[in-house]
Amino acid sequence: MSAAPRVQIMRAPGADPDLPLPAYESAGAAGADLRADLPLSVRSGGLRLAPMERMLVPTGLCLAIPPGYEVQLRARSGLALRHGIALVNAPGTIDSDYRGPLGVILVNLSADPFVIEHGARIAQMIVAPVVQAMLVEVSALGETARGAGGFGSTGRD
Repeated sequence: MSAAPRVQIMRAPGADPDLPLPAYESAGAAGADLRADLPLSVRSGGLRLAPMERMLVPTGLCLAIPPGYEVQLRARSGLALRHGIALVNAPGTIDSDYRGPLGVILVNLSADPFVIEHGARIAQMIVAPVVQAMLVEVSALGETARGAGGFGSTGRD
């Protein structure tokens, strides 16, 4: 197995230095948990996410991802099951050349409001290899058994 890629993490200006950095919570975890790093003005009460509302939640972090990799942002299954909290663009992609603040776009799919507390684990990040394809324009595509069959064309489900 090759060496693990090194992702550099820097706290953004104004970030809470007492919050833990992303961490794998078990030996077999694929994702490292990200925490909400709320603005000072709302840290004590949290952010209220109304039903069907979406919001960019800051993590207080900036990343330097090595070339050839990306960071994927995914929902935490417990938040999804218990509270209907999901990521709008799951999985979200952080490109290796982005150096700005890392935010997570959460949506509340439940019928009840949800309060995002300062320091709460809100998503997980997965470091994954990226292959950039050679994109080539052609005048015709090769035939397949499926052809142009779209959504649901390969079966009933």
